[in-house]
Amino acid sequence: MNSIKNLFPYIKDEDFIYIQTHNFPDHDAVASAYGLKYLLEQEGITSHLIYEGAIQRDSLFALIEHLNIPIKHAGEYPIKEEEKIVIVDGCKGNKNVTDLIGDEVAVIDHHEVTSPDDVEFSDIRPEYGACSSLIYQYFLELGHKPSRDIATALLYGLQVDTLQMSRGVCNDDLEAYYGLYPEADVQFINSKLRNHIQEKELPFYRDAFDNVIIRNRFAFCYFKEGCNQNLLGIIGDFFLTLQEVDFVFLCARNDSQINFSLRSEVPEWNAAIIIQEILKGIGFGGGHADMAGGIIKDASRFNEDDILVRLSGLLL
Repeated sequence: MNSIKNLFPYIKDEDFIYIQTHNFPDHDAVASAYGLKYLLEQEGITSHLIYEGAIQRDSLFALIEHLNIPIKHAGEYPIKEEEKIVIVDGCKGNKNVTDLIGDEVAVIDHHEVTSPDDVEFSDIRPEYGACSSLIYQYFLELGHKPSRDIATALLYGLQVDTLQMSRGVCNDDLEAYYGLYPEADVQFINSKLRNHIQEKELPFYRDAFDNVIIRNRFAFCYFKEGCNQNLLGIIGDFFLTLQEVDFVFLCARNDSQINFSLRSEVPEWNAAIIIQEILKGIGFGGGHADMAGGIIKDASRFNEDDILVRLSGLLL
């Protein structure tokens, strides 16, 4: 753990900095970036929120619109080499965080990653269920109270990343939940948590039901016609509700690449380790013991039967 105060000397004299999320930001990434922006403003530091890739979930668009979160695609800014970048809910060097032209000075993350040795500030807490909880700890450290909008974003991000406090939760996640709950727009959050699937996504569930393979307490499904990364995670959480399933491995062909999403309910099946083993030499992956993802950039290197054989061997 690192004190947020140790970051200030590297950015306090800048006209502004950029706060960058991972390439396909989820609720926790956007909320964490938004919370950090607010926190830095209290210290007189201006920032712009950016991402590469795309925002894929309508519920995340709704959060951004509801709270007027000023996040934009990095391509909308003429980023210069000397301008400072703080990466939130991602890590420099990871394939899901584009190396932009600016100067990355800090990494704030909660995934199981190796701290880069070429940034001035690094605070990585893999025991945390959500990066939103880490940002909340910064508020406590500096004695600042989150506004209602910030509390709403952070609580939403926390609940989504921990599946409503049911996975990967540590004491600081609980402290964040109880601290943010009275300050947040809980009615808005609950409405979005209950209604996070759209009618247009039902065919993906049909595809999953028709093609899922369940054996030895794991579920495997390949979406040949594609399925975005965020929806893969939602379907994975659904399959994990089956009594016969303790581990879920989903993959989908999206354009020229293969995306992966994993879920685990048992400690001996570490999702982050398993995806790294399976994709060794053909792709990359990472995440947490109970939730991980991955990608093969060149879909021609993917073989469904081979992946299933590798997975079966690791879970036996």
